[in-house]
Amino acid sequence: MKPGFSRFQGEFSAAEGKERNVCGIIGYVGSREAKPLLLDGLRRLEYRGYDSAGLALREDAELEYVRAVGNLDNLVAAAQSNGSRTHHGLGHTRWATHGGVTERNAHPLTGCDPGRLAIVLNGIVENYMELREQLTEAGHTFTSETDAEVVVHLLEQSYDGDLTQALARVYPQLEGHFSIVAIHHDHPDLLVGVRNQTPLVVGLGEGENFLASSIAAFLSETRTVLHPGDGEVIELTPASVRVFVDGTEVEMSAPQEIDWDEESAEKSGFETFMLKEIFEQPEAVAETIGDRVRGHKLMLDALGMTETEVQNLRRIVIVAAGTAYHAGVVGRYIIEEWARLPVEPDIASEWIYRNPVLSKDTLVIGISQSGETRDTVNAVKLAREHGARTLGITNLMGTQITREVDATLYTRCGMEVGVAASKTFTAQVALLSLLALKLAEIRHTLPQEEIEFILDRLHELPEKMQEFLDGDHPIESIAQRFYDKPFFLYLGRHIGLPVALEGALKLKEISYIPTDAYSAGEMKHGPIALLEEGTPVVVVATNIHVYDKIVSNIQETRARGAHVIAIATDGNEDIQHHADDVIYVPRTPNFLQAPLAVMPLQLLAYRIARLRGLNVDQPRNLAKTVTVE
Repeated sequence: MKPGFSRFQGEFSAAEGKERNVCGIIGYVGSREAKPLLLDGLRRLEYRGYDSAGLALREDAELEYVRAVGNLDNLVAAAQSNGSRTHHGLGHTRWATHGGVTERNAHPLTGCDPGRLAIVLNGIVENYMELREQLTEAGHTFTSETDAEVVVHLLEQSYDGDLTQALARVYPQLEGHFSIVAIHHDHPDLLVGVRNQTPLVVGLGEGENFLASSIAAFLSETRTVLHPGDGEVIELTPASVRVFVDGTEVEMSAPQEIDWDEESAEKSGFETFMLKEIFEQPEAVAETIGDRVRGHKLMLDALGMTETEVQNLRRIVIVAAGTAYHAGVVGRYIIEEWARLPVEPDIASEWIYRNPVLSKDTLVIGISQSGETRDTVNAVKLAREHGARTLGITNLMGTQITREVDATLYTRCGMEVGVAASKTFTAQVALLSLLALKLAEIRHTLPQEEIEFILDRLHELPEKMQEFLDGDHPIESIAQRFYDKPFFLYLGRHIGLPVALEGALKLKEISYIPTDAYSAGEMKHGPIALLEEGTPVVVVATNIHVYDKIVSNIQETRARGAHVIAIATDGNEDIQHHADDVIYVPRTPNFLQAPLAVMPLQLLAYRIARLRGLNVDQPRNLAKTVTVE
């Protein structure tokens, strides 16, 4: 059994034996049978979209297709009746945006001659209506409701025997954010692809090559990868990779070796990816801190600024979405406290349309687990265009955000498959803590001995996280009593507020229970009206300087009949006089509490969702990487 599992009942035991299109793409050319490789790749990409899925397989007479609505099991079942042994094909798993969830909207998409040409697409073609009208007038007949179908018709129109050059001519006609891979019957063992601000990666093998929207798709086959740039048309055969820009061949960039092992993409005996990733958090935080701290010395140099420029900073803006935004709110408290710089965390999708005030003494930090979150990428790009300094925080090398910022800091979480983020949040907070200390060191806002003290406590954080996971907690009991409640309220103050926001998001995402999260001090300004007898109220009440005020807020909720579930610090017996249930986390300094305090909230949301019989790895209407607006 995994550490700590015996402390929980039910399904916590180990198993035996986002208006947004975030589809998964996998293409293969080589000497092996394509169908099983494509299906395996799609299985690893299913977290990117699971409304429908399909294959295009090149047979002697023509291209053949297998498509199915619903999760990938339906495609696998449909593919069993297809006896293809071809070595050349495409696969796609879809998350619907334009057009309903139907088989005719499932990719691969075809044009007027389905037997000759097909494409798969991840993203959105924003000018598709205009293109569709032009193509219809030219005699093309559309069979789907998707925006992506215009691409295959444009390729048909442009094709003159050279598929690579046809895609090079089509690319400039498209507006939006997309990755495209095309296959043509007349070109055995050839795939061509192009990206524009969404993921596309080449996997290089011996006598075979892959083209996919994520390394996960081919991780079990090769760890040698190539990251194409925007507008680079990639031509793949079993023996070669060629790169074209504006129709002219250019030198291929250097491949990279990925050090993830195959097991990181599997569940490793856990019942779900999400649970596995919750239990991987101590390791993710330890790796993220890693060699950035040597003894009492902080080694964090990739800021893209000189020390003078850091000292001249007047403001920091953090832009992000979802869980990454909550990590950014934690970062505000830490950076302001240690580096004495004003910090504004903002939701990227709102910030970019606010005509923000920027200057060269502003640092804009974009946080994105995938590095491809469209709103966040657009935000840092806008900041850079307006003269601000930019810094990216992401988990994946070679992704779009790294191309739009002055410097990048990487979390070191390995692969996170579960749609609901867990280990990436705690690693982002750990990395923001290191960044705050580095800024404080350069700006001389903390004494060196205090920096060294905090670094020591940071080093201890993964051990304390593991201590919590190994401990005995009443999470199962609480979940059993409240999993069928119609509403939860989450409260927190100071650094506990973003923890409460993140805990509430997890519950909403995977259990579908309506949940609100507020600053505890704001409760009397509206949310208290939602409370009635037995309403579960989750309060982050760790030992911080506003603890007494949190206790007052707890008393106000209990006076209305609410049932209080408190997250508290080990040794705090006082909280038992105020809360109905208490989940304790190990003691650590105030500003390092978020990674510890969020874990019981992750596990509580997880257990409630499982008791409700839900698929936590694939919550409805959500997907892992949000690559379009």
